[in-house]
Amino acid sequence: MNWIKLNDSSQVDEIKKESEQQPVLIFKHSTRCSISATALSRLERSWKDDDMKELKPYYLDLLSYRPISNNIAETFGVYHQSPQALIIHKGKCVYNSSHFDITYPDIKSQMETITKVA
Repeated sequence: MNWIKLNDSSQVDEIKKESEQQPVLIFKHSTRCSISATALSRLERSWKDDDMKELKPYYLDLLSYRPISNNIAETFGVYHQSPQALIIHKGKCVYNSSHFDITYPDIKSQMETITKVA
């Protein structure tokens, strides 16, 4: 899995624009939280690049960049959680999950729904 580091607030606007062309995953990770570490590890172990080539994954270190998380919450109208996974498509958040509800099968299912509609 090749994460793109989300470390500048201007990237949130770029993500919104990019999502018009392809869905974007944002994973908000707290580096001090064992639940967050477990959710991230489970996702990375399950990830199959061939199945997810249409999804562009971004990784946000919440402890270093909390203002960016706040910007994401405001921009996409999603209450902040940690850990949290969001799929942005056509400028809107179409999926969000947190803690142990973040699963690869759910993300894959959402992607299948998006690609059927597109």
